[in-house]
Amino acid sequence: MNRALTLDDLVLAGIALAAGLTLAFMSRTLLRWLAKHAKRTRWSGDDVIVDALRSVVPWAAIAGGAAAATAVLPLTGAVQHHIDEVLQVWVIAVVTFSAARVVAGLVRSVTQSRSGVAGSATIFVNITRVLVLAIGFLVVLQTLGISIAPLLTALGVGGLAVALALQDTLANLFAGIHILASKTVQPGDYIRLSSGEEGYVVDINWRQTTVRQLSNNLVVIPNGQLAKANMTNYTRPEQELTVLVQAGVSYDSDLEHVERVTAEVVTEVMRDVTGAVPDHEPAIRFHTFGDSRIGFTVILGVGEFSDQYRIKHEFIKRLHRRYRAEGIRIPAPTRTVALQQGSVAIPQQRSGEDAVSGVPGVPGAE
Repeated sequence: MNRALTLDDLVLAGIALAAGLTLAFMSRTLLRWLAKHAKRTRWSGDDVIVDALRSVVPWAAIAGGAAAATAVLPLTGAVQHHIDEVLQVWVIAVVTFSAARVVAGLVRSVTQSRSGVAGSATIFVNITRVLVLAIGFLVVLQTLGISIAPLLTALGVGGLAVALALQDTLANLFAGIHILASKTVQPGDYIRLSSGEEGYVVDINWRQTTVRQLSNNLVVIPNGQLAKANMTNYTRPEQELTVLVQAGVSYDSDLEHVERVTAEVVTEVMRDVTGAVPDHEPAIRFHTFGDSRIGFTVILGVGEFSDQYRIKHEFIKRLHRRYRAEGIRIPAPTRTVALQQGSVAIPQQRSGEDAVSGVPGVPGAE
């Protein structure tokens, strides 16, 4: 010490610490009030920034009070230097963690706003968080007087060895970045792979893509495999799509009447059923002279992939009821079988599955 420690020094140091604690309490109260107002805005970025400031500002105020307290105490130069270094590292660590939280939160907000249905691309969030923490760690080393040049050189040499050892992991990492950057797949999209897996993309992280099936099961697909697979994206370029329903009527039907009635049912379904496209123009296309019917295709518009099951369900029910009311017949398939009775074969014509029941040896045969 340059001089002896007095009571006045302790009082001044206590006042400095108390001032820092008071300022930290007041700033935290003010930021809590700002956080309530930030939640009322549409942009989620201000929530992230205010939340980060609630961590930085109080700790910075406490660090400032501690620095002022040490400044008034009669400390030696070496002790003062070490305390200053500790306080600097403290502030840098707090700022680094808060900055990582802010950047990760903003990236998550941007990816969710561009990705669609409650999705989260954590690969970008994790990468930005690691980068910010790494920069903060290097700043701490530089503050402590440790040269970071040899460390960067060692990381460069060691990074080559790590890259060779983690080829699959790095391949999945860069495949995930490529998938998101090219926007071929985004969280919220409904996809189907050539291998049969299908569902909504829930998340794309540094190693794998998680897909939620309609049965609510999760399918985990490595990013490298997803990037190489043949895939159908039912959400892009547009979420609305069309589905085909096959039907048929008897040969004695008035096809103009059938087309008009079917179009009316399509219009009714498009208007009433949730998930349908109200402005979809009814489309009926006759295409086949079958064995027992004239086949045609009905084209329905749906808002997104999973809506098709409900819409087809309602359409078939309403079309069947309307055909019965209009007297339009939907014939069942028919076939001719021969029943052997003694030495005489008697041909009989049956429809649908009933034709099988007349064959000897089959359950239900007469």
